[in-house]
Amino acid sequence: MLLAACAPAAPAEVAPAEIVEVTFWHAYGTGSAEELALTKNLEQAAIDMPNIKINVLQVPFNDIFNKYRTDVGAGAGPDMFIAPNDSLGDDVRGGFLADITDIAAGKLDGVNQLGIDGMSLDGKLYGIPETLKAVAFWYNKELLPTPPATTDELLALMQGGTPVSISYGCYHHYGFFGAYGGQIFDENWKVVADQGTGVVDAVTYLTNLYTISLENAWPKNDSDGLAPFQEGSVVAITNGNWAMGDYKTALGDKLGVAPLPAGPAGPATPLLGVDGFYFNPNSQNKEAALEVALYLTNKASQTVMMTEAGHVPVRTDIEITDPLMQSLVDAFNAGSTIRPQVPQLGLYWSNFCGTDDVFQGKVTPAEWVATGAANANK
Repeated sequence: MLLAACAPAAPAEVAPAEIVEVTFWHAYGTGSAEELALTKNLEQAAIDMPNIKINVLQVPFNDIFNKYRTDVGAGAGPDMFIAPNDSLGDDVRGGFLADITDIAAGKLDGVNQLGIDGMSLDGKLYGIPETLKAVAFWYNKELLPTPPATTDELLALMQGGTPVSISYGCYHHYGFFGAYGGQIFDENWKVVADQGTGVVDAVTYLTNLYTISLENAWPKNDSDGLAPFQEGSVVAITNGNWAMGDYKTALGDKLGVAPLPAGPAGPATPLLGVDGFYFNPNSQNKEAALEVALYLTNKASQTVMMTEAGHVPVRTDIEITDPLMQSLVDAFNAGSTIRPQVPQLGLYWSNFCGTDDVFQGKVTPAEWVATGAANANK
């Protein structure tokens, strides 16, 4: 009997990979360098991660926090969004952010500890860090070849008539407290600004600078100082690195940046903010969202955000070729203070931001600090 020829087996059908959708919100302005760089990274992510569809929504910065909290409170909201860590502590305490400590464990190799600390609260991780932000000293190298390294040098420069735009404000001048050895809080977050002389000395110093600025009609905040600095009518300005794009466009190779001047007690200690990716506790796709966030903060993506959007990278394995960017990284690592995520930080904003009376000589620095501390500790 003849055996029938064996037909080859039909190849097994391979089920297509399941597409997971991740909804992502950001607040970068339309057409801004940040939005263009992010879009570039998202387009590459679509190629490299075909199993994830990223649905992007741009939300105005003034609305993104309230919209996020409202939607999450109603059981909805995006899987993830990117924003500064200004309100991370409040959002954690309000139940608006997912704890990603376990699912992100072992996945942040190469990330600066400053960034990780900025996304953490009470030992738990609530976000993937993307960029660092703090106030620095920007200067026109053509008009000011060497920036002041100390508070005495800055005072002498301004006393000598060199126009400098100091941004007086409780956020912008916070770093000077540390330069004079002053502490607003102790380790238990009690306000101790009136203990010791550091905060009083810093406020005395800032009052002297303010008087010089007032007498010479020099700009006294970052927005008023923008055009004069870009046009060269002031030689320097204190502001955060979010302004670097505007400064660089106007000044090009003439732009320099340095840390805020050090004081008698050591380096200035400006508040360091961290922008990062946060995750919705309502999300059913947290691990896919985490994969997207890790992709958008990998070496290649961070390089794009650094070179095309001016973001200071949180990674330590990025090749930095721009001297401005390296100066910022060095400055932030040398003397910055991670923005506290404790509710007590509100005691600083509510009691030490009304500086008109002290800067205009209506009360002494010692009286002003004593009043602020007493009101904070009521």
